[in-house]
Amino acid sequence: MSKLYKPPLILLRVFGECIMAGEFNFKTTAEIKTSKHIVDQVIGQDEAVKVIKKASKQRRHVLLIGEPGTGKSMLGMALAELLPKEKLVDIMAFQNPNDENAPLIRTVPAGKGREVVAKAKVQNTGLFKGQNILIWVILFAALLIPYWIWRTNFFQLGETANAIIYASSMVTFIAIAIVFMLSITLNKKPGFGGQKTSVPKVIVDNFKKKNAPFMDATGAHAGALLGDVLHDPFQSGGLGTPAHERIVAGMIHKVNMGVLFVDEIATLQPHTQQELLTSLQEGKYSITGQSERSAGAMVRTEPVPCNFVLVAAGNMETVKNMHPALRSRIRGYGYEIYMKETILDTPENRQKYAVFVAQEVNKDKKIPHFTKDAVDYIIEEARRKANRKGHLSLIFRELGGLVRAAGDIAVEEEAKLVEKKHIIKAKVIARSLEEQIADKYIERKKEYEVIVTSGKRVGRVNGLAVIGSGSTYSGIILPIESEVTLGGKEKKIIATGKLGEIAKEAITNVSAIIKKYFGQEIKGKYDIYVQFLQTYEGVEGDSASVAVATSIISALKKIPIKQEVAMTGSLSVRGEVLPIGGVSSKVEAAIDTGLKKVIVPKSNMQDIVVDKKKLDKIKVIPVENISQVLKEALDWKGKQQILKKIMKMNG
Repeated sequence: MSKLYKPPLILLRVFGECIMAGEFNFKTTAEIKTSKHIVDQVIGQDEAVKVIKKASKQRRHVLLIGEPGTGKSMLGMALAELLPKEKLVDIMAFQNPNDENAPLIRTVPAGKGREVVAKAKVQNTGLFKGQNILIWVILFAALLIPYWIWRTNFFQLGETANAIIYASSMVTFIAIAIVFMLSITLNKKPGFGGQKTSVPKVIVDNFKKKNAPFMDATGAHAGALLGDVLHDPFQSGGLGTPAHERIVAGMIHKVNMGVLFVDEIATLQPHTQQELLTSLQEGKYSITGQSERSAGAMVRTEPVPCNFVLVAAGNMETVKNMHPALRSRIRGYGYEIYMKETILDTPENRQKYAVFVAQEVNKDKKIPHFTKDAVDYIIEEARRKANRKGHLSLIFRELGGLVRAAGDIAVEEEAKLVEKKHIIKAKVIARSLEEQIADKYIERKKEYEVIVTSGKRVGRVNGLAVIGSGSTYSGIILPIESEVTLGGKEKKIIATGKLGEIAKEAITNVSAIIKKYFGQEIKGKYDIYVQFLQTYEGVEGDSASVAVATSIISALKKIPIKQEVAMTGSLSVRGEVLPIGGVSSKVEAAIDTGLKKVIVPKSNMQDIVVDKKKLDKIKVIPVENISQVLKEALDWKGKQQILKKIMKMNG
């Protein structure tokens, strides 16, 4: 793409009208104009797009860090599209007459490589045409001369002697012919003194290619990435394949003057990352056999051009495990970008999601367009997945999957347009693995009465948790039980249930609150045990802190907990309820389980994005401190003085 490229005016005009009107006015996505340029299809990553445009002009490397599905690979393709047009070349390997294990590397203009190979083949064909005729002449003579000697009695030795001479001459001439043909055949192989002109090999072919190449090398092994030399089982007797014909170019060579995209770059072996760094620094990299046991390991070509732009991607773990020198190279000669996961829920941004739906329909080419109501529902899903009030999710891969699933249902029902009802059905059949596992979890736990949704019990509480990560997690009920026993020998709360480090620290924070309220009562007298019921998968995080504190206080003072209530929230050592993640999924889990109330941090109220009809099935109670949690969750009948004491200590 040229440096003077600008987005289509029609898009700018449409966007301007939408912003002026406050909303995007359309009946179906068929009315929405979409750009064919990849850089215009990247949504919500405005800062990243600006950097990519700068990188394309100056051929800078880029490191993209963020969650999967936020558009990292699209930015890589956009960079390749935006690169100034360069003169692409074909890369060719030639036989080295002085050292067969050091093939020569040459470049020719794109498309000329095939011509060079074709001319070499024609030259070889002409060279051996005369030799082929000579072979047939000799073979014919080997058969005809003995026959003529026998039939004419040339030596006049009698019929028996002539027959013996005929037979021996026949064998001799045929043997001579075979030796001669074999000699010519072997002369075709290099190293046998033949006159054959070696045919070169095109290892990078850019025939009819005009745009800068783009390759996704995610998960590529060393040979595919850096190039390789194939093993030759016939290494002697003139039967072997010449070294230059066994060369296979790597992706770093095939994207010469283009863009190489590597996601999860830290998964590459350290040695491979080091070699990748070398290729970046030098702009050329010799090809050798990657296996030490292969005959290709003896071959090493001249340096092969590999002047490419690297777009590396991953998450924060990638930064920790990436080769320091490779990251330093990118930082010194390029940019690092952290991808956004959400954007503000504004009219301007909502219309971008309508464009996104139109783009997905146009790309798929197999599903009908969406109605405005259907687009609004997709936007509602983006709100829910954002897990932040007033924001929209930028993890478009999952939203794109929902668009295609809804489109498939519309096609199955022979509908001309995708409507809201199709998306609702798609959400059921296209649920994530985490959602399906959560449903099974809740079903099994209710079946065996591990989850209790009615009545009152001492020391037992319905906590809330999520399984999965990113935007693919799903809420589950987390039953917790506590018991207080005589003893006083244990110095801290004993918690079981395969707890992670953060969860263990959360228990320590809870112990500070328990000591604050009842320290003198339990000191040297009681031991406290907490069990996360049947958490075979383990527990991590601090969002169960309020549930643990509630369970312990209930067990200590023998105050029953209302089982129709679920709760989630982190606790400070002073008893303040702090915000947590995944609140929408947790509230949905409470609704699906049949609970009547759910206690959440007040600061998380703005983050709850659940369908209104569904949310009407449960009462959401916002809280700011542990005393408010205890007031709502416990049955204080006959124990009001304890509650007053706790509330007084909280001020």
